[in-house]
Amino acid sequence: MRRRRGPGHFVRQVRVEPLADTGRYPFTLPAVRDLVANGLELAPGVTFLVGENGSGKSTLTEAMAVACGFNPEGGSQNFRFATRASESSLGDDLVLSWSGRKPRTGYFLRAESYYNVATEIERLDEDPYSPSLLPSYGGISPHERSHGESFLDLVSHRFGADGLYFLDEPEAALSVRGCLAVLVRLADLVEQGCQFVVATHSPILLALPGAAILEIADDGAITRTTYDGALPVRLTRDFLAKPEVYLRHLFEE
Repeated sequence: MRRRRGPGHFVRQVRVEPLADTGRYPFTLPAVRDLVANGLELAPGVTFLVGENGSGKSTLTEAMAVACGFNPEGGSQNFRFATRASESSLGDDLVLSWSGRKPRTGYFLRAESYYNVATEIERLDEDPYSPSLLPSYGGISPHERSHGESFLDLVSHRFGADGLYFLDEPEAALSVRGCLAVLVRLADLVEQGCQFVVATHSPILLALPGAAILEIADDGAITRTTYDGALPVRLTRDFLAKPEVYLRHLFEE
């Protein structure tokens, strides 16, 4: 029987190194300027980051993952491959405030580069002198599964107790049922001492009980909000309530 220990809280605060050169990208992004000015408090369990496309939520998530030692393209802290550098340098300038307890495991899931992670998994699995990685991914190469199935395999088999996980838009490959399955898995892992930082647009994932939701406004201000007040939830509800109104305005424009 799994031991329940409650939400993990490995990283408590994120701030920018005081001597960082803030006159360059990505410090020109409003959300990063807010991070410089105010830092960022991470909640126990799950912290969601929401905002419009280009708001900076993925940049912040990626930078935190890199500052924790994860590969910028995704994977565990043991992955060190690189295909095409697209990450910002923000991770090098972050200072993390840790609790006394360190995570036992962890992972950075970056939806847009998971194909590259899957290729690296296959390459590493060919090494006859190393243990097979595939059991941690459901026993099947992610390339032999659909994008959504490989995500679910990862969350179900690779993610474990006492872990620190960074997820960048995990819903990108998931159906509604897939999002519901991930929601249940996240709740289970939080009770096993895990901490998550998740950039998302998904109203389904945001419904996770007990999660903190941080919304990035157009001016870059990062503030805590409720489920009902979160932008993805408000817009989705409004559209589903009266799609014809939205469509009329969109097509007229």
